[in-house]
Amino acid sequence: MSKIKPAKGSPYARILGVGGYRPTRVVPNEVILETIDSSDEWIRSRSGIATRHWASPQETVAAMSVEASGKALADAGVAPEKIGAVIVSTVSHFKQTPAVATEIAHRIGAGKPAAFDISAGCAGFGYGLTLAKGLVVEGSAEYVLVIGVERLSDLTDLEDRATAFLFGDGAGAVVVGPSDEPAIGPTVWGSEGDKSETIKQTVPWDEYLGKSGGEKFPAITQEGQAVFRWAVFEMAKVAQQALDAAGITADDLDVFIPHQANMRIIDSMVKTLKLPEHVTVARDIETTGNTSAASIPLAMERLLATGAAKSGDTALVIGFGAGLVYAATVVTLP
Repeated sequence: MSKIKPAKGSPYARILGVGGYRPTRVVPNEVILETIDSSDEWIRSRSGIATRHWASPQETVAAMSVEASGKALADAGVAPEKIGAVIVSTVSHFKQTPAVATEIAHRIGAGKPAAFDISAGCAGFGYGLTLAKGLVVEGSAEYVLVIGVERLSDLTDLEDRATAFLFGDGAGAVVVGPSDEPAIGPTVWGSEGDKSETIKQTVPWDEYLGKSGGEKFPAITQEGQAVFRWAVFEMAKVAQQALDAAGITADDLDVFIPHQANMRIIDSMVKTLKLPEHVTVARDIETTGNTSAASIPLAMERLLATGAAKSGDTALVIGFGAGLVYAATVVTLP
């Protein structure tokens, strides 16, 4: 017989509150057109993006996360000192160590929670949400703060016609805590490492630092058509699997919050999943761009703030990106 005492967690977990932060600078397509040969019409037709937000030097990964976290905590009605773990998903925090999660935990007054960063690209929020659910149910933390944050403007090649217009900055956060009923469904997640070259950093840090000078700073590059095909055909299948795992159908959904990668991808997924007219679809990409790990919580926050979605709605969320990695689940909105 095992001598280990069983954990005492909550039977279920739920999202209790959400918060977002978008940098103050709004960047229209006209600014992007200063460095690439394109047009506003082409950018809008290919991606659906009209504007994005770029961070100032003061709007660091940590600073944006602190702002979003404060809003999420207030929305949840949870005091910072009750947070037992802080999980940050980001690919644009340039310090290898320490994790930016530790700085954020200190700055929000969380005391001494577990704090760590994860790197799962645009699926990072889904990965963090899944880990948070596990911690709450297992009993390692009563409340968990999950943050998706990016300063992708730092990793954008403004001369790359294929990607210069895509990326934006921002932070989104949620508080996950105990629930008496299921409110975060089973996660369908995974990776396809054979496609890891389709979205990547142009030059590894060690190679960049070893150069004599004159090389471009590392940026994110992608094989657009390959990524588009993968997202449209494969991610719709993953989204359906998440619905099946939660025991619901598309008719039971109120809201669909996909990663804000491309408006055409979003529209194609809506069509493939045969979502009914009553389902509200997040299209935050038009004014926010692709913010990677931050895109789902930012879109969720905006839908709730504008009244396009309401507390208690059933939402399908799915993130997908570099790796290639993905994560999809059904949640009850806070």
